[in-house]
Amino acid sequence: MNYILFDDHTWQNLLPLTFTKPVAEIRIGILTITEKWEHYLNGKLTFQTQDYLNQKYKASYTNNAVFINGKICPTPELLAQINNLEFNTGIKKGNTLIAFRSNIASPLNIGDALTSSVETTTSYTSLENVWDIFSKNGDAIKADFELITRGRTSQPLSTSNTVIGDAKQIFLEEGAVVEATILNTNAGPIYIAKDAEIMEGSVVRGPFSLGEHAALKLSTKIYGPTTVGPHSKVGGEVNNSVIFAYSNKGHDGFLGNSVIGEWCNLGADTNNSNLKNNYGNVKLYNYSQDKMIDTGLQFCGLIMGDHSKCGINTMFNTGTVVGVGANIFGGGFPPTHIPSFSWGGADGMEEYKFDKMIETANRVYARRNLTVDAVEKDILETVFKKTEGAR
Repeated sequence: MNYILFDDHTWQNLLPLTFTKPVAEIRIGILTITEKWEHYLNGKLTFQTQDYLNQKYKASYTNNAVFINGKICPTPELLAQINNLEFNTGIKKGNTLIAFRSNIASPLNIGDALTSSVETTTSYTSLENVWDIFSKNGDAIKADFELITRGRTSQPLSTSNTVIGDAKQIFLEEGAVVEATILNTNAGPIYIAKDAEIMEGSVVRGPFSLGEHAALKLSTKIYGPTTVGPHSKVGGEVNNSVIFAYSNKGHDGFLGNSVIGEWCNLGADTNNSNLKNNYGNVKLYNYSQDKMIDTGLQFCGLIMGDHSKCGINTMFNTGTVVGVGANIFGGGFPPTHIPSFSWGGADGMEEYKFDKMIETANRVYARRNLTVDAVEKDILETVFKKTEGAR
């Protein structure tokens, strides 16, 4: 069977994170949504996404394909319903198409598929807005922990650590290093991936996930539910946040109720507010509506797109959205909406020249023995052009 993860209109509510990737490539819990479906379906998947992303995230259309909505996390119940689909039938919930089986080797027409789909009452987790990534992260970590660790045995935990709660809710993959750390599983599990490290003096409350080759630096304080993606480094204090792969918050400072994209860097003593002084609901910039909208949340911090960076002592106000490829620095609070490829801070913004941004990206990639290839550069240049009007 050929499985294709498709984006519906919701991808716009998940900007700026989806400027550079399909919705299914968002990390929530331990795994990306793509990786979750790969576990359930036991195979690789392709994508039906925005045209300019096709060169990196390709689709493979065949005359026997199942399209699955990339914003939806899998469950055994959904999988059973999907596997029972006949040709040219699907399942939906309200106006959301969940999955559709097609015998035509072409892209899915979501509107037509909805009319040929039946309603399901099955519950599932889906991403409708950017703040869902951190607000639904706890349940996602617990589900992924069960999926990944079922029937397996953890590597032994060093006796230098202190465990509060059930030690069986701690799982270390091969090569993981955890020393002189306090680990509390009373609120949820703690997962440490292959070759990841928690340095001494750290305190971690689950649910928590640390990705492959990632690290918590000395005396880091983690409040769950929090996810640190592969190859990322984190220090200071973090509360209920999701940090994607290859991003760094390496020093003291507070990050709370936030989502940080890939290849981001938060300078030393960067802090964000996650609670308004009047304890009211936080508003957040929405790209599809081009205005601030009410999140319905009392706690909401920073949303940062891929390749954005900030200097030391940066202060982000409650409900700040930073686009792709921005460089933020200086004193005071920068605006709560910082367009992609912006350069500056509270004293004013100008355009971050594309060639200069790519020069920086090449230096950052080189530190990980990687390069910004032509495909990645083309995607970023398209985003640069698409967002010109906002700068």
